[in-house]
Amino acid sequence: MSYKIIGKYIKDLKFVIPNPKTFFLISKNISKYRINIDIKSSQVKENIFEVLTGLSLTPTEDKFDKIETKITHSTIIEFNNEKIQKEEIEKIILIKVPNEIYSELRKIFIFLFQNSGFKDIKINETVDFEKLYKMRKVQ
Repeated sequence: MSYKIIGKYIKDLKFVIPNPKTFFLISKNISKYRINIDIKSSQVKENIFEVLTGLSLTPTEDKFDKIETKITHSTIIEFNNEKIQKEEIEKIILIKVPNEIYSELRKIFIFLFQNSGFKDIKINETVDFEKLYKMRKVQ
């Protein structure tokens, strides 16, 4: 393996339901929201990168009252090989690392919803990060 995870933590968490009206409307319309996945990275030191994987929930239509939900997971990775190619670094950051941490991130996100009264929240158990990566390359 050309990298290893040397640390991981929840970097940011936002879960805001502004009022009871919004809570009840969202309870009825939770299926009209979609999950967004956002992956960013930054170099911390030579061969050490922080990979930020974010999950958020947004309405598919503007007519809904909005809740603000976003969780950002930080994964700190270290590359073992100084001569690793740029494309391989991209694949590790955008495919391999998110694959490794997604189930943990998903569990936390679902826990927040279920413990806030949203029992019908459904988030895919798996995400094809390789497919997302290829779609990104085409754009």
